[in-house]
Amino acid sequence: MQYQISHADLSLVLALVRGRSLAKAAELLKVDVSTVFRSIRRMEAALGTALFVKSRKGYIPTGTAQALAEQAERAEQALDAARVALEHGEQVVSGTVRLTCTDAVLHSLLLPALAEFMPAYPALSLELATSNTFANLSRRDADLALRLTNTPPEHLVGRCLGAASYVICGREEFRERLTENPASVAWIAPDDAMQDHPTVVWRSEHMPGVMPKYRCSGISAIAQLVSAGLGVAALPDYMAHTLPGVEQLSDPLPGCDTELWLLTRPDCRALRSVQTLFDELTPRLRDALGRQ
Repeated sequence: MQYQISHADLSLVLALVRGRSLAKAAELLKVDVSTVFRSIRRMEAALGTALFVKSRKGYIPTGTAQALAEQAERAEQALDAARVALEHGEQVVSGTVRLTCTDAVLHSLLLPALAEFMPAYPALSLELATSNTFANLSRRDADLALRLTNTPPEHLVGRCLGAASYVICGREEFRERLTENPASVAWIAPDDAMQDHPTVVWRSEHMPGVMPKYRCSGISAIAQLVSAGLGVAALPDYMAHTLPGVEQLSDPLPGCDTELWLLTRPDCRALRSVQTLFDELTPRLRDALGRQ
């Protein structure tokens, strides 16, 4: 007969994943160390697979243990949401929403917005994933997407929150050389995975003689190289003022303005949790873009 995982089993695995030691797991579960040891061994024997590997760093979870711990965390979140709902009434916003965006949007726009309102929704959880494509949303692996694009997919619905311009950014020491001889400055640009990016198109049209010294797979990585003083790059204006020691060295680049869209699938639009995020993020992200 196949072993039936219980809630106690999930709590046990989650405690050892978090604690990484029998003593810490026992403390979290409020039992003694020998109970944790015997319970894990009994569970491994029943499942017919190892859950943890003992090492100098403690108890390292196997893939199976990690998967069980993730399910245990979801159960934990569901219980927390139920407790909040009982305490505050049925009007509480609860559930888990999966949101995808790029690294650059996450760090420069999304995180400051979330910090303002998420504490007011203790039963609402977010799963954040960074990606440059719409594939995750299309495969139903995400509920919301924040994307810089002028052509949002027709099968998604949402709001345009404004537009970002791109400007040349770098240390002040590069300004004079950039004006006199752009090719004499080290350029940092997207790699071939982003060959259709508007800044790549702009550079090929306006500076065909400039060959990038550094290529990166994302705008956030490009920004880090610029911040380190390695060269100049075209970056969205909402990032320009956030990088220490970096100056805006040009006016907005022609033809590079890109809209920021908050998108979801039609079947998610009526979910209260998704609607709440739409309503909270929309004014904050519009203001953030408008301040540039």
